[in-house]
Amino acid sequence: MFQVCGTFPPGSRNSKQIRMTREGDREEQRLISRLRAGSEEAITAIYRRCSGPVYRFALHMTGKASLAEDITHETFLELLSNNRSFDPGKGALLGWLLGVARNKTRRAMREVFGSEPMDESEAQELAVGEDTLSEFTRQERIAALRQAIATLPPHLREVVLLCEMQELGYSEAAEIIKCPVGTVRSRLHRAKSMLVSKLNARCPA
Repeated sequence: MFQVCGTFPPGSRNSKQIRMTREGDREEQRLISRLRAGSEEAITAIYRRCSGPVYRFALHMTGKASLAEDITHETFLELLSNNRSFDPGKGALLGWLLGVARNKTRRAMREVFGSEPMDESEAQELAVGEDTLSEFTRQERIAALRQAIATLPPHLREVVLLCEMQELGYSEAAEIIKCPVGTVRSRLHRAKSMLVSKLNARCPA
């Protein structure tokens, strides 16, 4: 039987991780100051630090690598042209970038798909023929989890990507999604319940 909570990275942080986070925050502030002063090296450094999470968020939301690449590119163009709208007092730069990526992702999904992609029936068609009785290896479990996440409704999928895969706090996710913290908590709880059901249905104990 699958245990979803054990599949995600742990959310707790020790003192060493907290120190590293604070050092990262100071470095981020320096990069933002240099970016606003016109430094090309600063945007390159920020891209190296943040493009991976932005791309993975867009990829998991859309299911299309080419679209995720476009969204990532547009997100960093937005940073170049509108970086003054980023307020360090309201959260980390990655959170701001993910918020931009979320808006561009939702708009792209409407334009490209006409509606939200990858609904439940489509996901079930993709799963036909898979041997659900075989014992999953670690990589197979990860692949199964990713496929299950792709079948979640977008409003649940995004909280899983933000809170679990990006390890953002509830308040950070709420700021990105523009909803109350309680809504993030309830959506995440429902998403995890749905993931457990989907995964256990594919690989019963």
